[in-house]
Amino acid sequence: MSEPVNLNRFRKEKARADRKARADENAVKFGRTKAEKSRDKAEAEREERRLDAHRRDDD
Repeated sequence: MSEPVNLNRFRKEKARADRKARADENAVKFGRTKAEKSRDKAEAEREERRLDAHRRDDD
């Protein structure tokens, strides 16, 4: 005879594997690399400095 299977454990392991697979798909679809994040951050900082440099002083 085969060994009995705990259906609750099986169900939970299957759900965990499904969530992991969905997370991996989303990471590929929507994720950004560290280089992309740092490039965007540097670009935003450069744009902010440019706008501050063109700001008028109303004193």
